[in-house]
Amino acid sequence: MAIAHNLGLPRIGADRELKKALESYWKGESSKDALLQVGKELRQRHWKAQNDNGSQWVTVGDFAWYDHILEWSCTIGVVPHRYTQEIPQPFDLDLLFAMARGRQNEQESVPACEMTKWYDTNYHYIVPELKKDQTFKLSRTFLFDQVKEAQGQGYQVKVVLPGPVTYLALSKGEDFGAGTEFNGKLDFLPNLLAVYKEVLSKLKELNVEWVQLDEAFALLDINDTWQQAFKDVYAELKGVGPKILVATYFESPEPNQDLLKALPVDGLHIDLTRGETDLVKFVSDWDLTKVLSLGVIDGRNIWRADLDKITKEVSTIAQNFGDNLWLAPSCSLLHVPYDVEPETKLHEEVKQSLAFTIQKLQELNVLAHAVNNDLSAQDKEFLERQNKALETRRTSAHINNQAVKDRVKKAESIELHRPAFADRVAAQHDNLNLPLYPTTTIGSFPQTKEIRQLRSAWKKGNVSDADYENGMKKEIELVIREQENLGLDVLVHGEPERNDMVEYFGELLNGFAFTQNGWVQSYGSRCVKPPIIFGDVSRSAPMTVEWAKFAQSLSDKPVKGMLTGPVTMLQWSFVRDDQPRSETCRQLALVLRDEILDLEAAGIKVIQIDEPAIREGLPLRREKWDEYLKWAVDAFLLSTSGVRDETQIHTHMCYSEFNDIIKAIADMDADVITIETSRSNMELLQAFEDFKYPNEIGPGVYDIHSPNVPDLDWMVNLIRQAAKHIDKKQLWVNPDCGLKTRGWPETKASLDIMVKAAKQLRQEA
Repeated sequence: MAIAHNLGLPRIGADRELKKALESYWKGESSKDALLQVGKELRQRHWKAQNDNGSQWVTVGDFAWYDHILEWSCTIGVVPHRYTQEIPQPFDLDLLFAMARGRQNEQESVPACEMTKWYDTNYHYIVPELKKDQTFKLSRTFLFDQVKEAQGQGYQVKVVLPGPVTYLALSKGEDFGAGTEFNGKLDFLPNLLAVYKEVLSKLKELNVEWVQLDEAFALLDINDTWQQAFKDVYAELKGVGPKILVATYFESPEPNQDLLKALPVDGLHIDLTRGETDLVKFVSDWDLTKVLSLGVIDGRNIWRADLDKITKEVSTIAQNFGDNLWLAPSCSLLHVPYDVEPETKLHEEVKQSLAFTIQKLQELNVLAHAVNNDLSAQDKEFLERQNKALETRRTSAHINNQAVKDRVKKAESIELHRPAFADRVAAQHDNLNLPLYPTTTIGSFPQTKEIRQLRSAWKKGNVSDADYENGMKKEIELVIREQENLGLDVLVHGEPERNDMVEYFGELLNGFAFTQNGWVQSYGSRCVKPPIIFGDVSRSAPMTVEWAKFAQSLSDKPVKGMLTGPVTMLQWSFVRDDQPRSETCRQLALVLRDEILDLEAAGIKVIQIDEPAIREGLPLRREKWDEYLKWAVDAFLLSTSGVRDETQIHTHMCYSEFNDIIKAIADMDADVITIETSRSNMELLQAFEDFKYPNEIGPGVYDIHSPNVPDLDWMVNLIRQAAKHIDKKQLWVNPDCGLKTRGWPETKASLDIMVKAAKQLRQEA
C-alpha cells in the first residue's frame, strides 16, 4: 500500500497569523504568552489539515518562529557570543529574535546574523555562525514540547530536522565560508553528531517512529571528502534513535544516486519534479527493505498535477514495494500559499488550475488511493475535475497569444550589447556630474500605514483616481524633499504606489493573475504574494513613466527610474509550466525594454533594473549553469541594450553568493551594480576584486533588515574595506536593500549617517 506523507507545511498561517503576532510582539503591543498561543494554534491547525487529508504522519519540527535553520542553531547551542556568553535556561525566545534581527538599546548595538537564500528559492535562512572552538549542546526543549503536544492530540508524529551534513555545509565561520569546498568545517562533525545522537535518543524515548533529516546538499556537486562524510555520518547515527528518512529535494537524485542508495538509513526521499529521473532505472537495484519516498507533487509551484500521468508512472514500480513506497510533495510546502478556495477574484480558468497547500494534500490523498486501486466515488469526481482543468489550460485562448510569441521570435535579431563601458562612462559622468563616492538608495522608502491604506482603498474603489494620485504625489514629494535635505546625490521617488516589486508590474501586464491571500514567507515575518504568470506576457501601456516624470520635476538632482528585472519577475512569480522558463523570461524582457526606452524618452537619466534573483535562479548542479546564465544574462541585455550611452543603467542584487558567477554578472554590463555586503562584512567584494570587475559598484553599507541604526565609524570602515578591493572611483555608497519595511525615524537617522560617511571619505581622498 502506497502511503501519503508530507515533508513540511507553511508556518505563517492561512491569514498570516504568525506574521501579525510576531510584529505585534516586537512592537511591544502584545505579550510573549499571546505570541506563544498563536504558534500553538497554528501548529494544531496544520496538524489537523494533514491528518484530515490522509497524511500518515503529521510533521513536527517544520514550525519556526523566524527560520527553521535558526531554530535548530538555537536548539543545539550555536549562538554567537556577541548575543550572550551563556545560553539561558529555559531558552529565551528573545535571544532567537536578537540573532535574526539584531539588538539595539542605550547600552549596546549588536548586528544580526547573516541571512542568505535557501538554495535556489526566494526563502532566506539565517546562516549558522561557527567559531574555532565551537561546542554543541542541547539548549532547548521546544522540539520535544511540540512532539508531546502533537501526540497528546492523538497524532502519529514524524519529526523533521536539518541533516547534519547540510547544516555544516550551510554554516560559516571566521576561517571558512558556506559550501562544500571548505573541507575544514568537517572537523566539527564529531561534536555535532554527539548532540544529534542526544536529540535522536530523546525522540526515541518519546516513541517517535520516524525522523526526517533534510539533506538537500547531497544533490549538489560535492567532492569525495563530503561524500564520505555523508556515509560516515549515517553509519554512526544508525540505530541511535527512530528510523531515519533522508530527504533530498530541489534536484534530480540521479547524478549522486550511488551515494544516496548506499546510505545506511531506513528510507530516502527523492524529488521527481526537478530535472529528469528515470524512476524505473533508479529503483532497479533498490533495497526493497528500505522506504522510498517519491516527491511527485511539485512543492514549489502551484499548478494542478496530472494525477493520471503520475499514477501510471508510480504504478510501474508500486507492486514491488508494499508499504515501503511513500508519496509526498517534492519538498516542504513552505514555498506555496495555504489554500486556493478563498480566492474569489481569480478568473475561473486560472483558479481551477491551481493547487496550494491544502489542494496538494488532497492530491496526494487521491493519488495514494489511485496507486492502491482504492478510488472512492469522491476520488473519481476529484480526478474528473482535475483532468477537465488540465485540458482547459492546454487549449485556452486566455493563455496563448500568438502575437507575443511572434515578437519574441523576431527579437532574436536585436543587438544585445551597448558600446564598451569605458566608452560610455565619460558621457554618463558629464551627464550626471556626481561627486566621488556618490550616495543613493536602492529604491523604496518606508511604506507607512497611511500609504498602504490609501492604496488599498483605491483598489477597492473607495477612493477616486484623483484623490489617490494626489496622495501618492504628496508622498513622492515628501520623499524627494527628505533626500535633498539629507544630501543624497541620486534620488528615488520612494515607490509609494507599489505594493510589491513584482506584483506592481504584473498588475499592469497581460498574462498575470493575482491572489487575494496567496502569501508565502520570504524571511521572518516578511511575506510576499507572488503573482501568477499563467499566459503570454505583454504591456498595454507605460507602467512607471508618469510617476518618474513627476518625481524628476521636483528636483535638479537625477531621480532614478525603478524597474524589476526580467529574471527576478520570473523567479518571484509562480511561473507557467507549459513552456520553457527562458521563453517566459524573454517575453518579460521585451516588456521592460519598452518601458526603459519610454523612461529615457521622458528625460530619466538613471534607470535601475533590479535583479536580486539572478543568483537564486542558478541551477544547483554546475553542468546546468551555462545554459541558465546564457538566457538569464541575455534577458537583462535585451531589456537594457537599447538606451543611449549617457543613460546610466543600475542593477541591484542582494543576499546571494556571487563569487562563482561573477563573470556572468559582468556580462550583464550594468553601469552600476549595488549589492549586499553589510551582514557579510564586505567579504563578497573579494569576488569583484579577483575578477577585476570593470564597472561601478555600490556595496551596501548597512543592513536594512535590522532596525539597528549603524554608527558613523562602522560605515566609514566598511567603505574603507571596500576601497581596498575596488578603485574608489568605482564606488557608490548605499544601503544594502530597499527601505520599504523600515520606519521613517530609523531611515532618516541611518541615511544621515551614510551621507556623512561618504563626505568624510571624500575629504580623506
